[in-house]
Amino acid sequence: MSWKFWNKSAADPKKKKKSASREWFDAIIFAVVAATLIRGLFIEAFTIPTPSMECSLLVGDFLFVSKVNYGARTPMTPISFPFAHHTMPLFDVKSYWDGIKLPYYRLPGLSHVKKGDVVVFNYPMDADSPLYRPVDKRENYIKRCQGTPGDTLKLINTQVYINGKPEATPPNSQTSYLVRTNGQELNPQVLYDLHIDPSHGQVNATDLEWIMPHESVPTLKGYSNITYIAPYIQPAGQADLQVFPHDPKLKWNVDNYGPVIIPKKGWTVTLDSTNFMIYERAIKLYENNKLEKRGNDIYINGTKTNQYTFKMDYYWMMGDNRHNSLDSRFWGFVPEDHIVGKALFVWMSWDENASFMHKIRWERLFMGIK
Repeated sequence: MSWKFWNKSAADPKKKKKSASREWFDAIIFAVVAATLIRGLFIEAFTIPTPSMECSLLVGDFLFVSKVNYGARTPMTPISFPFAHHTMPLFDVKSYWDGIKLPYYRLPGLSHVKKGDVVVFNYPMDADSPLYRPVDKRENYIKRCQGTPGDTLKLINTQVYINGKPEATPPNSQTSYLVRTNGQELNPQVLYDLHIDPSHGQVNATDLEWIMPHESVPTLKGYSNITYIAPYIQPAGQADLQVFPHDPKLKWNVDNYGPVIIPKKGWTVTLDSTNFMIYERAIKLYENNKLEKRGNDIYINGTKTNQYTFKMDYYWMMGDNRHNSLDSRFWGFVPEDHIVGKALFVWMSWDENASFMHKIRWERLFMGIK
């Protein structure tokens, strides 16, 4: 194929014909440039490595993620090795040079991030990690958006409420259940077919913790060796210091959380002892301010104040596998400059644990993501 627009000299018959190696070199350079533009501006492939989105998305699913829906984010670290995210394969060294950094900018998109969208984003906790990386080189995560800028979010017994109204639960979501048996083990094939994860083991003398979809519960109850099933929910008022913002006074946990207001660009929050720890990270790390608390006084960039106006929109992301997901309940808000794109469909699905003849999940090929 003659790419005359790529190399104009190819159109001149007086020019000496290129060698085969030169033609291959030109073709490879063009392919790399074209693929980089497609990945950066239009669509990119990702894979699911963890079970945090099961059963909506399974470990081994390969996805296409659209950059067009929310608008492509222009490179913030422009000098990097093609097709490597942050580390060079095999060599375990940085694949980018952060001597040049560009400001955040996003091209116009088809829509904004909406509640219920399955979104790929850069992991916010890398902002203060010992392995600090620029925003666009941080680890890629995938979760479902549960709250958008300006929303007031609360969890009551695992149910998400937005602005006081219950949100629809994803149809394939999973949670933990306490399961009691008569001592007889369940057939492993039954566990596999019902998408049950029994790996969390014994909770007390009689009960096991199993993670499963809501739809599997009625079927499981029908087995004679199952004597008891009930949701395993942390009670309200029981503080879990692992959840954001890690303050025992709030008495929040993964199942009973909030309320918390998700920051919106232009929103001015009045900071006090009840919410300082909630917005501290966003003000200091994501919006690059010098934030100090001296006694009861708050200083932002050296000026005493009790108010702050946010420069970016923020989102609340949660995994569909609610009791096996590291998400906003543990590290808080996702800034808009961390958003990568919207997951569109599964183009391939590979089950590593299945037999050789059943490793490809044929029923999931080209499956749309809801």
